[in-house]
Amino acid sequence: MQITRSAVQTQKGPADWFTGDVYIDAVAAPEATSTFAAASVHFTPGARTAWHTHPHGQTIFVTEGVGLCQREGGPIEEIRPGDRVFFEPGENHWHGATANRFMVHLAMQQNDQSGSPVTWGEHVSDEQYSGGRSA
Repeated sequence: MQITRSAVQTQKGPADWFTGDVYIDAVAAPEATSTFAAASVHFTPGARTAWHTHPHGQTIFVTEGVGLCQREGGPIEEIRPGDRVFFEPGENHWHGATANRFMVHLAMQQNDQSGSPVTWGEHVSDEQYSGGRSA
C-alpha cells in the first residue's frame, strides 16, 4: 500500500472563472506523458463557472449537494450526487450550485498540446443562471 499525503492547499476559484465562492482541491495533475487532470470543486449556493469549453471534453461527477448545468442552446439541468455529466470537446457550457444548496463535483479533463485543459468565456449572467425566471 502506498499513501501519498496531500501537500496541495485548497485554492479559491479565480473571479475570472467563477461567479460566487468556489474552492478547488487538486486530485490528479498531469505527470510525465499523462495529460489527465482532476479536481474536487466546491460551489457555495449560487456559485457557478463562467461559460467554458474543454479541448478533449470534460466529465463531472457530483458527490454532494444539488447543482445545475447547461450546454449552450440547451435547457438548464439539475444534477445530484451520483450523476455524471460529459461535455463534448469544444461544447460551450457552465455548471454550479443551485441558489440555495452547496454542490461538490469531481471535474476530470485532459490538457491539450499547449498544456491547457480549458478555454474560459463570459460569466453566466443572473438571468441565464435562473433560466429567465427571477432567482
